[in-house]
Amino acid sequence: MNGFIVIDKPEGLTSHDIVNSVRKILNLKKVGHTGTLDPFATGVLPVAVGEGTKAIPFLDESVKEYLAVMHLGVITDSQDCTGKVVAENSFGHINESVLKETFSRFVGTIKQVPPMFSALKRCGVPLYKLARQGKSVHREPRELTIFSLNIEKIELPKISFMVRCTRGTYVRTLASDLGDALGCGAHLSDLRRTVSGMFNVDDAISLEELSRLKEECLLAENIISPYRALSHLMDIALSDKGADRIRVGTLPDMEGFEMYPQGHLPAGEKLTLSYKERLLAVAENICSPWVNGQKNLRLLRVFN
Repeated sequence: MNGFIVIDKPEGLTSHDIVNSVRKILNLKKVGHTGTLDPFATGVLPVAVGEGTKAIPFLDESVKEYLAVMHLGVITDSQDCTGKVVAENSFGHINESVLKETFSRFVGTIKQVPPMFSALKRCGVPLYKLARQGKSVHREPRELTIFSLNIEKIELPKISFMVRCTRGTYVRTLASDLGDALGCGAHLSDLRRTVSGMFNVDDAISLEELSRLKEECLLAENIISPYRALSHLMDIALSDKGADRIRVGTLPDMEGFEMYPQGHLPAGEKLTLSYKERLLAVAENICSPWVNGQKNLRLLRVFN
């Protein structure tokens, strides 16, 4: 069993809890997750099983999408519903027009200061541990992109919105910054991830469904193969001879490729090597153009 299963993470469980549950349900040792979700958040959590764990470093999860709810007028130390309330302000001046104008200012390239309640480290210590001690340290703002930010529902003091953004965006910080811009403060009260790279909530299953599918031997159709998961990379098909060489960790010669790139291929570009649409390796291009008899690739990871 190799590939990725998209779990619809329920509220209250950590990402690590999900990995342990999947490991127990499937009776597998090699299980890992990508893109951690906070315990109060729900939605898309891609879980790698078997050889899929080797593909995690090469995934393209640069784009994330969330359905979120922010609570106006209440500020917490963690910027979300799990924190301690530190201030409460009036939001009586807020209307639809003000909201739309303010939200529009956060679309595009922006800078965001990571929250203290985060797993980022300072001198080897996670910031959230310092935050729990009442400490705050300087954090450099990070540049990120908000591709879209749409208001879904207005039920004051709560605003539901959909955000599509780059990886590394803290949605609770976005909610807090929006609250500051609105002049009343806010915190994130609900968060559901709907997209993480190629992984979509439409493909997600619950832990209960996972268990049922396992018992009914129907799990195969819910596993995304490593080959498909890395479809954003250029793929080079191998011949029988080339596949045999890769399986023992050796680069094929030119006769080992069914076809190979023509013209310029940037040095450092990663690509997949496959045999009959089965991923055998991830490699890195060393030089260009490709010349017969020349070793142009460096193997990064070989799959069983």
